[in-house]
Amino acid sequence: MGPPEDDYRFIALDVETANNDRASICQIGLACVGWDGEILIWSTYVNPDVSFSAFNTKLHGIGADTVRHAQMFPDVWGRLQPFLKQHAMVQHSRFDELAINAACQMHALPLPRLAWTDSVKVAQQAWPQFKGNGGHGLSSLKKRLGLKFKHHDAGEDAGASAQIILRAESVLGHAFGKVTSIPTQRQLRLPF
Repeated sequence: MGPPEDDYRFIALDVETANNDRASICQIGLACVGWDGEILIWSTYVNPDVSFSAFNTKLHGIGADTVRHAQMFPDVWGRLQPFLKQHAMVQHSRFDELAINAACQMHALPLPRLAWTDSVKVAQQAWPQFKGNGGHGLSSLKKRLGLKFKHHDAGEDAGASAQIILRAESVLGHAFGKVTSIPTQRQLRLPF
């Protein structure tokens, strides 16, 4: 199945990496949130053409054999970027944006100009009582909010980030655009 193509309210993105190099993306997951609140999960393996660390493989279960026949980042990103740049993007911490940027740099691709929002910052607005009490990481929010997902799977983690935004909207009483009033550095660089 190819990547989604419809128009969505926002898209959450998550990546998994082969090793401690952010550019070593081995899986990309999207959670596309429709105007009706329905979430479509899509993910694909990516062949990073680098060695996998034992730690990362143990964490997410992806190894060299898993991605042997997968496309490399430039091919996957070439299909995804035109779709993604039309949407507001969500990530849980800035790791995913930094990994995409690092992979683009490694493959001599232009850096994407995507409008990112960090669901950690949104969660901090919605549930300030979690600070110092488990925190706002995905594992903690999974327990505290009763989210159901398989951690360290890019599609599942993207889906969790999308759920966090949707739940924060109801807690804060604001729609996505107003909830995400804390911009990341990437959002501050406007094209005009």
